[in-house]
Amino acid sequence: MDFLNLTIADAHEVLRTREVSAVELTEAALERIIAVDNNVKAFLDIDDEGALEQARAADERIAHRQARPLTGIPLGIKDVLCMRGTTTTCGSRMLEEWVAPYDATAIAKLKAENAVLVGKTNMDEFAMGSSTENSAFVMTRNPWDVTRVPGGSSGGSAAAVAAGEVLGSLGTDTGGSVRQPAALCGVTGLKPTYGRVSRYGLVAFASSLDQIGPFGRTARDCALLLEAIAGADINDSTAAREPISHYSAMLDGNIKGLRVGVPREYFVEGMEPGVEAAVREAIDALRDLGAEIVDVSLPHTSYALPVYYIVAPAEASANLARFNGVRYGLHVEGENVIDEMELTRGQGFGAEVRRRIMLGTYALSAGYYDAYYKRAQQVRTLIRRDFQQVFEQVDVLAAGTSPTIAFEIGAKTDDPLAMYLTDVLTLSPSLAGVPGLALPCGFSAGMPVGLQLIGRPFDEGTILRAGDAYQRITDWHLRRPELPTTSSTEANDDE
Repeated sequence: MDFLNLTIADAHEVLRTREVSAVELTEAALERIIAVDNNVKAFLDIDDEGALEQARAADERIAHRQARPLTGIPLGIKDVLCMRGTTTTCGSRMLEEWVAPYDATAIAKLKAENAVLVGKTNMDEFAMGSSTENSAFVMTRNPWDVTRVPGGSSGGSAAAVAAGEVLGSLGTDTGGSVRQPAALCGVTGLKPTYGRVSRYGLVAFASSLDQIGPFGRTARDCALLLEAIAGADINDSTAAREPISHYSAMLDGNIKGLRVGVPREYFVEGMEPGVEAAVREAIDALRDLGAEIVDVSLPHTSYALPVYYIVAPAEASANLARFNGVRYGLHVEGENVIDEMELTRGQGFGAEVRRRIMLGTYALSAGYYDAYYKRAQQVRTLIRRDFQQVFEQVDVLAAGTSPTIAFEIGAKTDDPLAMYLTDVLTLSPSLAGVPGLALPCGFSAGMPVGLQLIGRPFDEGTILRAGDAYQRITDWHLRRPELPTTSSTEANDDE
């Protein structure tokens, strides 16, 4: 049995019936990581002993017929989420040696399910980037073509699933950082509604935008992960008390009569022809399933990019002020306190993080606050109203996730604006706080293309149902990249 081509749902069944053990599944994951991660570099840290200990505990729970859907399932965790006793670096030299003293709520919930948390995945520093080239430690590569990026900022989490190293993972999405890498790596990724999942223990980038979300092979996998991590939290006042649905039970394959809106503004200038063709074919497939396709408009979409790059850096400027070399993290000695702070932040933060801090500080500064930050928030309200109005006409929106396939490593590093434009299709839903699901819908030039399904606030169930129905009649999500492998002996020799 090829364990790591299983979906989470399939793996749960073979674990529950004890055809395989959680230890065997975890050992297979660790072997796969040894075999391929030298080429992919999805992981920053792997906890072999801890993972096997968790697997043994999962087997014990299974033996007592207490298995939950994620019990014994190997998962990766983006290194922006605190996990007690492990380093949480956020891909930054600033936190290179910082060990988390507590678990993020999402992590605690996975542990309560007896999931197996294999290790921490690579990311753009402090989640600021669209390619995972901004990590201070390694450059994650796309499993479909290791000369190309996996997307970002959750590139490690997406690549780990695409490469078959784990069955699922957690990432975070601020402006597209789950959906965009899911699309570029050919896996399924969900950004829940803002507030659906507690942010407690998530190292903040932009507090009004950040949301934890799952990666899996299928919409059903994402539904199972969301069921585990969603819900209110006394430690996070922004975690909503909205009821949590049994999402996986809603996936019946039936979307007849579902009204699917196609926003004309999401077929942007610069969208690659192969990407547009694949997305439009996917929309036709939804029509074939019985959905009603409706042309709609979100007129303020063009403002999303400038609004996001005022709001997010402004919030980052405030959030990252705590990293000053005094309480935790990197400390660089200097002649005085001010000198030490400047040296610490100058050496601890990479170029992109420094760029965004400066943008945000400028937007919040005296004389510019009203002109930039306040006005951006006013336009953000207009973007949110666009979604409110369009969801009076339709149930779901369907569009592309990224206007291009994964680009070559280094192709956009010298052009920040070109890099920012890669998220142009995911920014508006983030600013509006609505959920979005990215799933494979084809290939262009040998690289995956992603369809994006956008839903009403707290209606993740509908987009998951539509995504599942689409995946029942297509096989894009079943395709796997071919990767060169390294034996465990060779890996040990390299070390």
